[in-house]
Amino acid sequence: MTDTSADLVILGGGSGGYAAAFRAAELGLSVTLIEKDKLGGTCLHRGCIPTKALLHAAEVADSARDGEQFGVKTVLEGVDIAGVNKYKDTIVSRLYKGLQGLTKAHKINYVEGTGTFAGGTSVDVDGTRYTGKNVLLATGSYSKTLPGLDLGGRIIASEDALNLDYIPEKVVVLGGGVIGVEFASVWASFGAEVTIVEALPRLVPNEDEFASKQLERAFRKRKIAFKTGVRFTGAKQDDKGVSVSLESGETLEADLMLVAVGRGPNTAGHGYDEAGLRMDRGFVPTDERLRTNLDNVYAVGDIVPGLQLAHRGFQQGIFVAEEIAGLNPTPIDEAGIPRVTYSHPEVASVGLTETAAKEKYGSDVTTFTYDLAGNGKSQILKTSGGVKLVKAPDGPVVGLHLVGDRVGELIGEAQLIYNWEAFPEDVAPLVHAHPTQTEALGEAHLALAGKPLHVHG
Repeated sequence: MTDTSADLVILGGGSGGYAAAFRAAELGLSVTLIEKDKLGGTCLHRGCIPTKALLHAAEVADSARDGEQFGVKTVLEGVDIAGVNKYKDTIVSRLYKGLQGLTKAHKINYVEGTGTFAGGTSVDVDGTRYTGKNVLLATGSYSKTLPGLDLGGRIIASEDALNLDYIPEKVVVLGGGVIGVEFASVWASFGAEVTIVEALPRLVPNEDEFASKQLERAFRKRKIAFKTGVRFTGAKQDDKGVSVSLESGETLEADLMLVAVGRGPNTAGHGYDEAGLRMDRGFVPTDERLRTNLDNVYAVGDIVPGLQLAHRGFQQGIFVAEEIAGLNPTPIDEAGIPRVTYSHPEVASVGLTETAAKEKYGSDVTTFTYDLAGNGKSQILKTSGGVKLVKAPDGPVVGLHLVGDRVGELIGEAQLIYNWEAFPEDVAPLVHAHPTQTEALGEAHLALAGKPLHVHG
Protein backbone atom coordinates (compact mmCIF):
# COMPACT_ATOMS: atom_id res chain seq x y z
CA MET A 1 0.00 0.00 0.00
CA THR A 2 1.38 3.36 -1.06
CA ASP A 3 1.54 5.97 1.69
CA THR A 4 1.04 9.66 0.90
CA SER A 5 1.36 12.32 3.59
CA ALA A 6 -0.08 15.82 4.06
CA ASP A 7 -0.76 18.32 6.83
CA LEU A 8 -4.50 17.69 6.49
CA VAL A 9 -6.39 14.77 4.97
CA ILE A 10 -10.10 15.40 4.41
CA LEU A 11 -12.68 12.68 3.82
CA GLY A 12 -15.61 14.28 2.00
CA GLY A 13 -15.74 17.12 -0.51
CA GLY A 14 -19.02 18.78 0.41
CA SER A 15 -19.46 22.24 1.91
CA GLY A 16 -17.48 21.44 5.07
CA GLY A 17 -14.74 19.46 3.38
CA TYR A 18 -13.91 21.81 0.54
CA ALA A 19 -14.14 24.92 2.78
CA ALA A 20 -11.56 23.35 5.11
CA ALA A 21 -9.39 22.42 2.14
CA PHE A 22 -9.43 25.92 0.63
CA ARG A 23 -8.79 27.70 3.93
CA ALA A 24 -6.03 25.29 4.97
CA ALA A 25 -4.32 25.78 1.61
CA GLU A 26 -4.56 29.56 2.02
CA LEU A 27 -2.79 29.15 5.36
CA GLY A 28 0.08 27.26 3.76
CA LEU A 29 -0.89 23.72 4.73
CA SER A 30 -0.64 20.77 2.36
CA VAL A 31 -4.06 19.21 1.78
CA THR A 32 -5.44 15.96 0.42
CA LEU A 33 -9.18 16.06 -0.29
CA ILE A 34 -10.96 12.75 -0.90
CA GLU A 35 -14.42 12.57 -2.51
CA LYS A 36 -16.20 9.54 -3.95
CA ASP A 37 -18.81 11.48 -5.93
CA LYS A 38 -18.65 15.12 -7.04
CA LEU A 39 -16.96 18.08 -5.40
CA GLY A 40 -19.61 20.23 -3.73
CA GLY A 41 -21.53 17.35 -2.19
CA THR A 42 -25.24 17.15 -1.54
CA CYS A 43 -25.76 20.91 -1.25
CA LEU A 44 -24.53 21.72 -4.73
CA HIS A 45 -25.71 18.66 -6.62
CA ARG A 46 -28.76 17.30 -4.81
CA GLY A 47 -29.79 19.89 -2.22
CA CYS A 48 -29.60 23.63 -1.61
CA ILE A 49 -28.73 24.88 -5.08
CA PRO A 50 -31.02 22.80 -7.30
CA THR A 51 -33.98 23.10 -4.92
CA LYS A 52 -33.64 26.89 -4.80
CA ALA A 53 -33.50 26.97 -8.60
CA LEU A 54 -36.81 25.08 -8.65
CA LEU A 55 -38.23 27.50 -6.09
CA HIS A 56 -37.25 30.48 -8.22
CA ALA A 57 -38.88 28.89 -11.27
CA ALA A 58 -41.97 28.40 -9.09
CA GLU A 59 -41.88 32.09 -8.14
CA VAL A 60 -41.76 33.02 -11.84
CA ALA A 61 -44.77 30.77 -12.48
CA ASP A 62 -46.69 32.48 -9.66
CA SER A 63 -45.75 35.92 -11.03
CA ALA A 64 -47.06 34.98 -14.48
CA ARG A 65 -50.26 33.53 -13.02
CA ASP A 66 -50.90 36.52 -10.77
CA GLY A 67 -49.72 39.37 -12.97
CA GLU A 68 -53.18 40.91 -13.15
CA GLN A 69 -53.08 41.93 -9.48
CA PHE A 70 -50.18 44.23 -10.41
CA GLY A 71 -51.98 45.57 -13.45
CA VAL A 72 -49.90 43.46 -15.84
CA LYS A 73 -51.72 41.14 -18.22
CA THR A 74 -49.77 37.90 -18.08
CA VAL A 75 -50.87 34.32 -18.68
CA LEU A 76 -49.22 31.16 -17.44
CA GLU A 77 -49.39 28.87 -20.45
CA GLY A 78 -47.76 26.03 -18.57
CA VAL A 79 -44.53 24.80 -17.05
CA ASP A 80 -41.92 23.24 -19.34
CA ILE A 81 -40.33 20.89 -16.82
CA ALA A 82 -37.54 19.99 -19.25
CA GLY A 83 -36.72 23.69 -19.52
CA VAL A 84 -36.86 24.09 -15.75
CA ASN A 85 -34.48 21.17 -15.29
CA LYS A 86 -32.10 22.58 -17.92
CA TYR A 87 -32.06 25.92 -16.09
CA LYS A 88 -31.42 24.15 -12.77
CA ASP A 89 -28.70 21.88 -14.15
CA THR A 90 -26.91 24.77 -15.87
CA ILE A 91 -26.56 26.60 -12.54
CA VAL A 92 -25.22 23.48 -10.81
CA SER A 93 -22.78 22.80 -13.65
CA ARG A 94 -21.43 26.35 -13.61
CA LEU A 95 -20.85 26.31 -9.84
CA TYR A 96 -19.29 22.83 -10.03
CA LYS A 97 -16.77 23.98 -12.64
CA GLY A 98 -15.96 26.96 -10.43
CA LEU A 99 -15.20 24.67 -7.48
CA GLN A 100 -13.01 22.44 -9.64
CA GLY A 101 -11.05 25.48 -10.77
CA LEU A 102 -10.59 26.71 -7.21
CA THR A 103 -9.36 23.28 -6.12
CA LYS A 104 -6.63 23.41 -8.76
CA ALA A 105 -5.81 27.03 -7.96
CA HIS A 106 -5.27 26.13 -4.30
CA LYS A 107 -2.96 23.24 -5.36
CA ILE A 108 -5.00 20.73 -3.40
CA ASN A 109 -4.31 17.04 -3.95
CA TYR A 110 -7.82 16.00 -5.03
CA VAL A 111 -8.44 12.25 -4.86
CA GLU A 112 -11.51 10.69 -6.50
CA GLY A 113 -12.53 7.49 -4.78
CA THR A 114 -14.24 5.92 -1.79
CA GLY A 115 -12.23 6.57 1.34
CA THR A 116 -12.13 4.46 4.50
CA PHE A 117 -10.90 5.90 7.78
CA ALA A 118 -8.08 3.55 8.78
CA GLY A 119 -7.54 4.86 12.28
CA GLY A 120 -4.85 7.15 13.57
CA THR A 121 -4.72 9.94 11.01
CA SER A 122 -4.96 7.81 7.86
CA VAL A 123 -7.55 7.28 5.14
CA ASP A 124 -7.34 4.45 2.60
CA VAL A 125 -8.50 4.86 -1.00
CA ASP A 126 -8.15 2.04 -3.54
CA GLY A 127 -4.89 0.66 -2.19
CA THR A 128 -3.34 4.00 -1.31
CA ARG A 129 -3.03 5.24 2.25
CA TYR A 130 -3.21 8.98 2.81
CA THR A 131 -1.80 9.99 6.20
CA GLY A 132 -2.13 13.48 7.58
CA LYS A 133 -0.87 15.26 10.62
CA ASN A 134 -4.60 15.81 11.02
CA VAL A 135 -7.72 14.17 9.59
CA LEU A 136 -11.08 15.82 8.99
CA LEU A 137 -14.19 13.66 8.59
CA ALA A 138 -16.89 15.36 6.50
CA THR A 139 -18.95 12.60 4.91
CA GLY A 140 -22.31 14.40 4.97
CA SER A 141 -25.81 12.95 5.15
CA TYR A 142 -28.46 10.95 3.30
CA SER A 143 -32.25 11.13 2.96
CA LYS A 144 -33.89 9.11 5.72
CA THR A 145 -37.05 7.10 5.49
CA LEU A 146 -39.24 5.44 8.12
CA PRO A 147 -39.01 1.81 9.30
CA GLY A 148 -40.81 -0.43 6.82
CA LEU A 149 -41.13 2.33 4.21
CA ASP A 150 -38.96 1.55 1.21
CA LEU A 151 -38.03 4.23 -1.28
CA GLY A 152 -38.66 3.42 -4.92
CA GLY A 153 -41.23 3.75 -7.67
CA ARG A 154 -43.81 6.36 -6.68
CA ILE A 155 -42.33 6.74 -3.19
CA ILE A 156 -39.41 9.10 -3.60
CA ALA A 157 -36.83 11.11 -1.66
CA SER A 158 -35.81 14.71 -2.36
CA GLU A 159 -32.96 13.64 -4.68
CA ASP A 160 -35.49 11.89 -6.93
CA ALA A 161 -37.89 14.83 -6.75
CA LEU A 162 -35.20 17.12 -8.15
CA ASN A 163 -34.95 15.08 -11.34
CA LEU A 164 -38.61 14.39 -12.16
CA ASP A 165 -39.36 14.87 -15.86
CA TYR A 166 -43.05 15.60 -15.21
CA ILE A 167 -45.23 17.55 -12.79
CA PRO A 168 -47.45 15.26 -10.70
CA GLU A 169 -51.12 16.14 -10.42
CA LYS A 170 -51.44 15.05 -6.78
CA VAL A 171 -48.66 14.70 -4.24
CA VAL A 172 -48.47 13.66 -0.61
CA VAL A 173 -45.47 15.10 1.20
CA LEU A 174 -44.50 13.11 4.29
CA GLY A 175 -42.83 15.60 6.62
CA GLY A 176 -43.56 19.27 7.26
CA GLY A 177 -40.02 20.43 7.92
CA VAL A 178 -37.83 22.52 5.63
CA ILE A 179 -37.50 20.03 2.77
CA GLY A 180 -41.17 19.07 2.86
CA VAL A 181 -42.61 22.59 2.78
CA GLU A 182 -40.14 23.72 0.10
CA PHE A 183 -41.14 20.95 -2.31
CA ALA A 184 -44.81 21.41 -1.42
CA SER A 185 -44.42 25.08 -2.33
CA VAL A 186 -42.77 24.27 -5.67
CA TRP A 187 -45.36 21.72 -6.74
CA ALA A 188 -48.27 23.93 -5.71
CA SER A 189 -46.84 26.78 -7.80
CA PHE A 190 -46.50 24.38 -10.73
CA GLY A 191 -50.19 23.49 -10.41
CA ALA A 192 -50.17 20.27 -8.39
CA GLU A 193 -52.59 19.40 -5.59
CA VAL A 194 -50.43 18.96 -2.48
CA THR A 195 -51.07 17.52 0.97
CA ILE A 196 -48.42 17.63 3.72
CA VAL A 197 -48.52 15.07 6.55
CA GLU A 198 -46.59 16.03 9.69
CA ALA A 199 -46.61 13.98 12.89
CA LEU A 200 -45.74 16.96 15.08
CA PRO A 201 -48.39 19.59 15.94
CA ARG A 202 -47.29 22.22 13.39
CA LEU A 203 -45.38 22.83 10.17
CA VAL A 204 -41.68 23.78 10.43
CA PRO A 205 -41.79 22.55 14.04
CA ASN A 206 -38.20 23.60 14.79
CA GLU A 207 -39.10 27.24 14.21
CA ASP A 208 -40.81 29.65 16.60
CA GLU A 209 -44.56 29.00 16.87
CA PHE A 210 -45.19 32.45 15.37
CA ALA A 211 -43.44 31.37 12.15
CA SER A 212 -45.40 28.13 11.96
CA LYS A 213 -48.74 29.93 12.31
CA GLN A 214 -47.80 32.49 9.65
CA LEU A 215 -46.69 29.80 7.21
CA GLU A 216 -49.78 27.69 7.83
CA ARG A 217 -52.03 30.70 7.21
CA ALA A 218 -50.24 31.41 3.92
CA PHE A 219 -50.42 27.77 2.83
CA ARG A 220 -54.18 27.72 3.47
CA LYS A 221 -54.55 30.73 1.16
CA ARG A 222 -52.48 28.90 -1.44
CA LYS A 223 -54.71 25.82 -1.02
CA ILE A 224 -51.79 23.67 0.12
CA ALA A 225 -53.42 21.12 2.43
CA PHE A 226 -51.64 19.94 5.54
CA LYS A 227 -52.44 17.50 8.30
CA THR A 228 -50.45 18.09 11.48
CA GLY A 229 -50.35 15.94 14.61
CA VAL A 230 -51.16 12.91 12.46
CA ARG A 231 -48.90 9.89 12.07
CA PHE A 232 -48.27 8.00 8.86
CA THR A 233 -49.02 4.27 9.08
CA GLY A 234 -48.31 2.89 5.62
CA ALA A 235 -48.24 3.30 1.86
CA LYS A 236 -49.11 1.06 -1.06
CA GLN A 237 -48.33 1.78 -4.68
CA ASP A 238 -49.22 0.42 -8.09
CA ASP A 239 -48.99 1.57 -11.71
CA LYS A 240 -51.67 4.19 -11.18
CA GLY A 241 -50.56 5.86 -7.95
CA VAL A 242 -49.82 5.58 -4.25
CA SER A 243 -52.24 5.14 -1.38
CA VAL A 244 -51.12 6.68 1.92
CA SER A 245 -52.63 5.54 5.22
CA LEU A 246 -52.76 7.69 8.33
CA GLU A 247 -53.20 6.80 12.00
CA SER A 248 -56.49 8.73 11.95
CA GLY A 249 -57.90 6.10 9.60
CA GLU A 250 -57.83 8.45 6.62
CA THR A 251 -56.38 7.36 3.29
CA LEU A 252 -54.83 9.79 0.81
CA GLU A 253 -54.53 8.99 -2.89
CA ALA A 254 -51.78 10.59 -4.97
CA ASP A 255 -49.51 10.16 -7.97
CA LEU A 256 -46.41 10.44 -5.80
CA MET A 257 -45.35 10.48 -2.18
CA LEU A 258 -42.28 12.50 -1.21
CA VAL A 259 -40.57 11.20 1.92
CA ALA A 260 -39.09 14.26 3.66
CA VAL A 261 -38.57 13.03 7.21
CA GLY A 262 -35.07 14.41 7.62
CA ARG A 263 -31.51 13.42 6.86
CA GLY A 264 -29.30 10.91 8.60
CA PRO A 265 -25.51 11.03 9.12
CA ASN A 266 -23.55 9.29 6.37
CA THR A 267 -21.15 7.42 8.64
CA ALA A 268 -21.80 3.72 7.99
CA GLY A 269 -19.20 1.85 5.98
CA HIS A 270 -16.43 4.41 6.38
CA GLY A 271 -14.47 2.55 9.07
CA TYR A 272 -15.42 4.93 11.87
CA ASP A 273 -16.53 2.31 14.41
CA GLU A 274 -13.61 0.02 13.63
CA ALA A 275 -11.14 2.87 14.15
CA GLY A 276 -12.49 3.52 17.65
CA LEU A 277 -14.28 6.74 16.82
CA ARG A 278 -16.92 7.56 19.43
CA MET A 279 -20.38 7.47 17.85
CA ASP A 280 -23.87 8.42 19.01
CA ARG A 281 -26.80 7.05 16.99
CA GLY A 282 -24.72 7.29 13.84
CA PHE A 283 -23.47 10.81 14.53
CA VAL A 284 -19.90 11.78 15.44
CA PRO A 285 -19.92 13.86 18.65
CA THR A 286 -17.28 16.58 18.96
CA ASP A 287 -16.30 19.21 21.48
CA GLU A 288 -16.78 22.93 20.75
CA ARG A 289 -13.49 22.90 18.82
CA LEU A 290 -14.83 20.11 16.59
CA ARG A 291 -12.38 17.54 17.96
CA THR A 292 -13.47 13.91 18.15
CA ASN A 293 -12.34 11.48 20.85
CA LEU A 294 -9.33 10.55 18.69
CA ASP A 295 -6.20 12.70 18.66
CA ASN A 296 -5.89 15.03 15.65
CA VAL A 297 -9.18 13.79 14.18
CA TYR A 298 -11.91 16.39 13.59
CA ALA A 299 -15.46 16.19 12.23
CA VAL A 300 -17.72 18.79 10.60
CA GLY A 301 -21.09 19.16 8.89
CA ASP A 302 -24.08 16.87 8.91
CA ILE A 303 -22.31 14.02 10.74
CA VAL A 304 -21.89 16.25 13.81
CA PRO A 305 -25.05 16.54 15.98
CA GLY A 306 -26.83 19.84 15.41
CA LEU A 307 -28.29 21.84 12.54
CA GLN A 308 -27.85 20.12 9.19
CA LEU A 309 -27.12 23.19 7.10
CA ALA A 310 -24.56 23.66 4.34
CA HIS A 311 -23.41 27.01 5.71
CA ARG A 312 -22.87 25.45 9.13
CA GLY A 313 -20.57 22.83 7.62
CA PHE A 314 -18.84 25.51 5.54
CA GLN A 315 -18.05 27.63 8.59
CA GLN A 316 -17.01 24.58 10.60
CA GLY A 317 -14.60 23.64 7.83
CA ILE A 318 -12.98 27.08 7.98
CA PHE A 319 -12.82 26.78 11.78
CA VAL A 320 -10.97 23.44 11.66
CA ALA A 321 -8.45 24.71 9.11
CA GLU A 322 -7.70 27.73 11.30
CA GLU A 323 -7.57 25.56 14.42
CA ILE A 324 -5.01 23.24 12.85
CA ALA A 325 -3.00 26.25 11.66
CA GLY A 326 -2.81 27.55 15.24
CA LEU A 327 -5.01 30.63 14.81
CA ASN A 328 -7.22 29.73 17.80
CA PRO A 329 -10.55 30.71 16.17
CA THR A 330 -13.60 31.55 18.28
CA PRO A 331 -15.97 28.55 18.69
CA ILE A 332 -19.15 28.72 16.60
CA ASP A 333 -22.37 29.56 18.44
CA GLU A 334 -24.89 27.09 17.03
CA ALA A 335 -27.80 29.39 17.87
CA GLY A 336 -26.10 32.14 15.86
CA ILE A 337 -26.31 30.17 12.62
CA PRO A 338 -29.06 31.62 10.39
CA ARG A 339 -31.82 29.31 9.17
CA VAL A 340 -33.93 29.87 6.05
CA THR A 341 -36.83 27.93 4.56
CA TYR A 342 -37.28 29.08 0.95
CA SER A 343 -40.98 28.33 0.57
CA HIS A 344 -43.55 30.90 -0.56
CA PRO A 345 -43.58 32.72 1.84
CA GLU A 346 -40.08 32.31 3.23
CA VAL A 347 -39.26 31.62 6.87
CA ALA A 348 -35.97 32.90 8.29
CA SER A 349 -34.62 32.90 11.82
CA VAL A 350 -31.54 33.18 14.00
CA GLY A 351 -31.08 32.78 17.72
CA LEU A 352 -33.58 31.38 20.20
CA THR A 353 -37.30 30.75 19.85
CA GLU A 354 -39.50 32.33 22.51
CA THR A 355 -39.87 28.93 24.18
CA ALA A 356 -36.12 28.31 24.24
CA ALA A 357 -35.45 31.84 25.51
CA LYS A 358 -37.88 31.36 28.41
CA GLU A 359 -36.20 28.07 29.27
CA LYS A 360 -32.86 29.86 29.40
CA TYR A 361 -33.79 33.24 30.88
CA GLY A 362 -37.11 32.70 32.64
CA SER A 363 -40.56 34.13 32.01
CA ASP A 364 -39.43 37.79 31.88
CA VAL A 365 -38.39 37.43 28.24
CA THR A 366 -39.81 40.28 26.12
CA THR A 367 -41.18 39.76 22.60
CA PHE A 368 -42.44 42.07 19.90
CA THR A 369 -44.02 41.22 16.55
CA TYR A 370 -44.08 43.70 13.68
CA ASP A 371 -46.64 42.99 10.95
CA LEU A 372 -45.42 43.38 7.37
CA ALA A 373 -48.73 45.10 6.64
CA GLY A 374 -46.97 48.25 7.87
CA ASN A 375 -43.98 47.79 5.58
CA GLY A 376 -44.21 49.60 2.24
CA LYS A 377 -41.97 47.28 0.22
CA SER A 378 -43.83 44.21 1.50
CA GLN A 379 -47.10 45.77 0.38
CA ILE A 380 -45.57 46.46 -3.05
CA LEU A 381 -44.58 42.78 -3.23
CA LYS A 382 -48.03 41.81 -1.91
CA THR A 383 -46.58 39.60 0.77
CA SER A 384 -47.90 39.14 4.29
CA GLY A 385 -45.90 38.03 7.30
CA GLY A 386 -43.99 39.64 10.11
CA VAL A 387 -40.85 40.04 12.19
CA LYS A 388 -40.76 38.73 15.74
CA LEU A 389 -38.03 39.72 18.18
CA VAL A 390 -37.17 37.89 21.39
CA LYS A 391 -35.26 39.89 24.01
CA ALA A 392 -33.54 38.65 27.16
CA PRO A 393 -34.48 40.36 30.45
CA ASP A 394 -32.35 43.52 30.71
CA GLY A 395 -30.31 42.08 27.87
CA PRO A 396 -29.83 41.90 24.12
CA VAL A 397 -32.06 40.56 21.36
CA VAL A 398 -31.60 36.78 21.49
CA GLY A 399 -33.99 35.65 18.76
CA LEU A 400 -35.20 37.03 15.42
CA HIS A 401 -37.93 35.29 13.42
CA LEU A 402 -39.15 36.46 10.03
CA VAL A 403 -41.89 35.30 7.68
CA GLY A 404 -42.67 36.73 4.24
CA ASP A 405 -41.49 36.64 0.64
CA ARG A 406 -37.77 37.44 0.32
CA VAL A 407 -37.17 37.70 4.09
CA GLY A 408 -34.30 35.24 3.69
CA GLU A 409 -32.33 38.21 2.37
CA LEU A 410 -32.89 40.01 5.71
CA ILE A 411 -31.23 37.29 7.76
CA GLY A 412 -27.77 38.82 7.20
CA GLU A 413 -28.61 41.85 9.35
CA ALA A 414 -30.57 39.67 11.76
CA GLN A 415 -27.61 37.38 12.40
CA LEU A 416 -25.34 40.38 13.03
CA ILE A 417 -27.84 41.67 15.59
CA TYR A 418 -27.86 38.31 17.38
CA ASN A 419 -24.16 37.49 17.12
CA TRP A 420 -23.02 40.96 18.19
CA GLU A 421 -25.44 40.81 21.12
CA ALA A 422 -27.16 44.04 20.11
CA PHE A 423 -29.75 45.72 22.33
CA PRO A 424 -32.84 47.24 20.68
CA GLU A 425 -31.37 50.66 21.54
CA ASP A 426 -28.28 49.77 19.46
CA VAL A 427 -30.30 48.97 16.33
CA ALA A 428 -33.02 51.64 16.62
CA PRO A 429 -30.78 54.58 15.54
CA LEU A 430 -29.48 52.72 12.46
CA VAL A 431 -30.94 54.10 9.22
CA HIS A 432 -32.74 51.54 7.07
CA ALA A 433 -33.25 52.49 3.42
CA HIS A 434 -36.81 53.25 2.32
CA PRO A 435 -38.70 51.49 0.91
CA THR A 436 -37.09 48.17 1.79
CA GLN A 437 -38.08 45.16 3.81
CA THR A 438 -35.09 45.80 6.08
CA GLU A 439 -37.19 48.62 7.54
CA ALA A 440 -39.29 45.91 9.19
CA LEU A 441 -36.24 44.98 11.30
CA GLY A 442 -35.66 48.65 12.07
CA GLU A 443 -39.29 49.26 13.06
CA ALA A 444 -39.36 46.19 15.30
CA HIS A 445 -36.27 47.39 17.15
CA LEU A 446 -37.64 50.92 17.40
CA ALA A 447 -40.72 49.48 19.09
CA LEU A 448 -38.68 47.38 21.53
CA ALA A 449 -36.56 50.46 22.28
CA GLY A 450 -39.72 52.28 23.36
CA LYS A 451 -40.34 54.43 20.29
CA PRO A 452 -42.75 52.61 17.97
CA LEU A 453 -43.73 54.39 14.75
CA HIS A 454 -45.58 52.36 12.08
CA VAL A 455 -47.14 50.12 14.72
CA HIS A 456 -50.81 49.81 15.53
CA GLY A 457 -51.74 49.23 19.17
